[in-house]
Parts: sequence; structure tokens; C-alpha cells
Amino acid sequence: MHAHTALLIVDVQHGFINPATAHIPPRVQALQHDYPLVIVTRFVNLPDSNYRRLIHWHRFAPGSSDIALSFVPRPDSVILDKPRYTCVDETFLAILDTHAIEEVHVCGINTDICVTKCAVDLFEAGRTPVVLAGYCASHAGSDFHEAALRILARFIGHDQIRW
Repeated sequence: MHAHTALLIVDVQHGFINPATAHIPPRVQALQHDYPLVIVTRFVNLPDSNYRRLIHWHRFAPGSSDIALSFVPRPDSVILDKPRYTCVDETFLAILDTHAIEEVHVCGINTDICVTKCAVDLFEAGRTPVVLAGYCASHAGSDFHEAALRILARFIGHDQIRW
């Protein structure tokens, strides 16, 4: 793998694992060893969040079993908790800058929500996102995964999706 490429593993957590996503943890477990930098996110649903207030979704509370990772990250992984769909913020971009990262390969759960949001935010931040389709899934099912990949191809470019 190119020295200026990082792997972003999005929200591969116990609360998102079901029959539609069960294949993802062993895939990302193996994939992470191919990259010089691995960043892993964990979604945490804070008590005052819009997830609770507007969509009445109360899972992934701080301290709940939902937030635990469903694979063993490399010991040198950067692990970021995030209270929103994306991890792309000033702190995240500073990590990329520190490691001279030009391209970020994105994988994880849910293709239709957090993976899409992270990839689009990377694109808008002037970075090169590459979504690894075979290493992504949606716990809402394959229809949502496939739809997200089609939308992502329009959002960030067909060549930015590794089918």
C-alpha cells in the first residue's frame, strides 16, 4: 500500500452487527494490516443528541455494549469516538496531515449513513476518499448498501468506489 494512504474503519461495532453485516468484522480485521495508518471510529449516542430527540433512536449510549468494537484493531490504530455521522473534523484532518496522508480508504458500517458521510466529508475537505465496497455493509440490508454505493459514485466519483 502507498505510504500516503490510510484506512478508515467506520463503526464496526457490536450494536451494528446482524446477518447483513456479520461478514465485515473479519474482513476489516485482515485488511487493516495492509495500511501504514489505521483510524477506527466508534459511534456514541450522547444523551442530548438529535438521534434521540428527532429520530427516537436511543441505542449506542455511552457505556453500552453496543459501542464495543467487533474486531481487534491493530495496536497502533488511532481510535476515535464520534457523537455524529462523520469523523471528519479538524482533529481528524490534523491526524491525516501529521502522517502526510493524501488518500483515505473508507470501509465499515453503515454504507448508507456513516460511511457515506465520512467519504463525502473527505471529498469536500480536499482529500481523496476511496470507498472499499466489499468491506462495507448496512445493518438495514443489502438494498441500502447497494443504493448508497450508487449514490456515492455520483457524490465522489465512480472511480472512487472499489467495486
